[in-house]
Amino acid sequence: MPRFLNNRTFGARARRELIASRIHARRAWRTAWIVGVAILAGTAGAYYARLCDLAIRTHTRIGADMGWPVAVLLPLGFAAMAWVMARFSPESSGSGIPQVIAAAEQRWKGRWGGQRVTIRTAAWKVVISAVLLVCGASIGREGPTVQVVAGIQRSLTRGLKGGPGRRALILAGGAAGIAAAFNTPIAGVVFAFEELAKSFERRTHTTVILVVVAAGFTSYALQGDYAYFGALGGPQALGSAWLAAPAIGIAGGLMGGFFSRVLAYVTGPDLNPVNRWRRAHPVLFAFACGLIAAAVALATGGLTYGAGYDAAKSLLQGHPGRGMTLAVGKLFATLAASCAGLPGGIFAPSLAAGAGLGAAFARLGLGIAGRDAVVLGMTSYLSGVVQSPLTSAVILMEMTRDPGLVGPLMLAALIARWASGLIMDEPIYHVLSRNWRLPPEPKAPEDLSAPKPAEA
Repeated sequence: MPRFLNNRTFGARARRELIASRIHARRAWRTAWIVGVAILAGTAGAYYARLCDLAIRTHTRIGADMGWPVAVLLPLGFAAMAWVMARFSPESSGSGIPQVIAAAEQRWKGRWGGQRVTIRTAAWKVVISAVLLVCGASIGREGPTVQVVAGIQRSLTRGLKGGPGRRALILAGGAAGIAAAFNTPIAGVVFAFEELAKSFERRTHTTVILVVVAAGFTSYALQGDYAYFGALGGPQALGSAWLAAPAIGIAGGLMGGFFSRVLAYVTGPDLNPVNRWRRAHPVLFAFACGLIAAAVALATGGLTYGAGYDAAKSLLQGHPGRGMTLAVGKLFATLAASCAGLPGGIFAPSLAAGAGLGAAFARLGLGIAGRDAVVLGMTSYLSGVVQSPLTSAVILMEMTRDPGLVGPLMLAALIARWASGLIMDEPIYHVLSRNWRLPPEPKAPEDLSAPKPAEA
């Protein structure tokens, strides 16, 4: 073979190898960058959790000093934060999960300039929700963490070329938010599949799991190996749990469906007299919601202040409590905060309301252990509110680390989803996500003067 032909072949092979090595290097750099951003987002989620805990403790200290007048902080705080939100960051409204769903499904070119999942929106979300917790609002940090982590993940990966797309990165960030908030990585992945997206590409699966693992590991490193409500112990009566699961599931599903129905009516995309008035007078409406939350807090002796974590944990550990008072009180207190449109989630308050419902069932003499009834109540009510039975069951399994209740939990969650559907025919997050989507483009007017094509 001529020498020049050998040189030409060698040069082509070298160029191919060089191009391949560059492609592999870009892929490795892109993956490392995504993992690094996920670690940063997980760190932000962990410190946001600490900030929320500090805010709740601050409210407790203020309440100890002031007594019942601390309830005045609710209407004043609601009105003030509604003004701040409307003035500086309307995209931080609510739990944040509807914004993440809308951002993943549709690019934004409207008047908010794509601020649904950005670092700026995440910062305002953190600040306003922390102030509301100092005021005693019945809100959680889990939904906001989804928007915060998704905003960080999307904002710091916008310039990446190739690899996972915008939608995959937003969904991965949202899933990582759940994993970091509850310290439940499996639930984060399930939440992405069940709630944030209806369908997934193969590449999206890998991105979600990679980001969830990175953010979850960071949260684990900063917060330690802990179960959200602590490792549970005590006697179990699984036969009674199986028998009680349908009844608790129906009750939790109906209560959760009622919550979602009212929330969709007040804050959803469909206009009605209440919705129009809320949009026209957001600060005044928030003040009225604050008055309702304050009245509920006073009527329950302060049981509805904050996320409800301590009350739920106390019931899980077998301490006596006012079960039905907690369930009904948290339902209306959380509804008041959510209808005001203020930044704050509904996961933790829903778990507290469900814990109260389960404790009330445990006192009916059905033979079910109090702890088991509380866990089933939490799963049922959460499934009824968000209509995501698999996520609800997996969250409770990971949070309580009690494998014995897997079957009854799944049964209660599925029945609750069915019962909730009798009242609310569409999951609340997907209803509210329509508030954050682009309106359909108007159709071009038909030109009546144009000649119509001849029929065949």
